[in-house]
Amino acid sequence: MKIYTLHEKQKLPISLETAWEFLSKPENLKTITPDYMGFIILSGADRPMYQGQIIQYIVTPVLGIKTKWVTEITHMVKNEYFVDEQRFGPYALWHHKHFIKEIDGGVEMEDIIDYKIPFGILGQLVHPILVKPKLEEIFNHRKKKLNEIFGVYK
Repeated sequence: MKIYTLHEKQKLPISLETAWEFLSKPENLKTITPDYMGFIILSGADRPMYQGQIIQYIVTPVLGIKTKWVTEITHMVKNEYFVDEQRFGPYALWHHKHFIKEIDGGVEMEDIIDYKIPFGILGQLVHPILVKPKLEEIFNHRKKKLNEIFGVYK
């Protein structure tokens, strides 16, 4: 069983409170997700994030195939971090930790995602040519959108 990790960091010239305000609203995920993914929130985004929250989405990550994705916010400390875990969706495992901390002139956001691809050895073969590049593309898009919204950290 191969478990992969994606680790991303981004600095933004905003306050900790502004960062948390944006990140703790599930509906903002659509704003920072590439349009081609057809991201639609089905339920669970009607209030700011809380521990135990279940959020259901439809996404179209590859080949136009619509996929239902259900995540749970399993841990949360306001203005510090939250964790979402997939309960149903395309991955055999999805554990996404979001950290934010105040730095000089803004905040640093850090994402650590531990994930496992289904389909055993076939999934492992597809990972470097399809899954990993797609995740990197999504996070690059997210960084670009956050810079457009909040400005570039200098």
